[in-house]
Amino acid sequence: MSTATATVTAEPASDRELVLTRLIDAPRSAVWRCWTEPELVKQWFAPAPWTTPKADLDVRPGGQCTVTMADENGNEYPNPGVYLEVIENEKLVFTDAYSGDWEPHEGSPFMTVVLTFEDEGGKTRYTARARHWTSEAKHQHEKMGFHEGWGRCADQLEKLARTL
Repeated sequence: MSTATATVTAEPASDRELVLTRLIDAPRSAVWRCWTEPELVKQWFAPAPWTTPKADLDVRPGGQCTVTMADENGNEYPNPGVYLEVIENEKLVFTDAYSGDWEPHEGSPFMTVVLTFEDEGGKTRYTARARHWTSEAKHQHEKMGFHEGWGRCADQLEKLARTL
């Protein structure tokens, strides 16, 4: 187990869902801030050695979000989407099916992400559910290293959240 992040388990709701759950040693308000404040998102979102040079967030239902990751060579990969549900300090839902103002995204929709933040006595039970449009998309995301990449990001998220 890396740093102080405790890995806990959660079952996928369907055969098209990938789940990562952690008990993060930081209050949920800090974990929430790390997901909703652009300057904080840029500090942890991409699994190192990748970086996050840009984070444009309009955190409200229907608001656009574009987080851009960059590889070691500086090649940028924007990830546009839109927020579907926002419950402060509790739940954040976003999808890549739309790109703002409910405009369908030009590419094929890949997933909807449901994040929950539950208070556990000053710590946060953080659950990320990646719900994919197809079984093929889920398997592709798994092969891309979902658990390793999102796990590394959860470690980075915790490290930052503990400082807030």
